Amino acid sequence: MHEMGIALQVIKVATASIPSEMKDVRVERIRLRIGKLSGVVPDSLTFCFSVAAQKTPLEGAEVLIEEVPSVARCRTCGHQWEFEEGAFMCPECRNNELDIISGRELEVSSIEIAE
Repeated sequence: MHEMGIALQVIKVATASIPSEMKDVRVERIRLRIGKLSGVVPDSLTFCFSVAAQKTPLEGAEVLIEEVPSVARCRTCGHQWEFEEGAFMCPECRNNELDIISGRELEVSSIEIAE
């Protein structure tokens, strides 16, 4: 389950972003952007995060996940579309020269600290 490794990295990034002059802070909420192509199972990540965050400033933090859709663009005709499964061919011109525009994201988008 690679979600535990991801949870540990999220905790590391979030903890490092807390200003050093702030003592005994508690993170209330953390927002993540996760692309559908990232291979991350949101429920598994949330569970792993709750386990890994124990005894850290993120313990008990709410994890909000924005799922980023998979979007491709054809290099030939410029058509852009959202897809659920393999995007191997442009639905407009049938060309197979494509760029993946979104869907691979795995980002911490915001961290909210309790007052």
